[in-house]
Amino acid sequence: MGTAIITLKIMPESPEEDLKRIENEAMQFIVAASDERQKKVEVIPVAFGLESINITFLCDEKKADMEPLQEKISGIAGVQSVEVSDMRRIIG
Repeated sequence: MGTAIITLKIMPESPEEDLKRIENEAMQFIVAASDERQKKVEVIPVAFGLESINITFLCDEKKADMEPLQEKISGIAGVQSVEVSDMRRIIG
């Protein structure tokens, strides 16, 4: 099988949430489920001071079922929602 590149969009409950704490906790779950290669983290302004955390990472296509990972990240205090905003297969 191939490798998938996945972007998760994590929305905090409010603009007051500590995004760095949420990112660090989410990364613990992502590292356990993903490829060892580099991860990309972006904080994207949404509206009225609210920002999302977008984390892009690689994983084996066989392990690309993101529902269990999304559920774990949703359980982090201060997280409103987690969605797969992009998923593609890497060729080469």
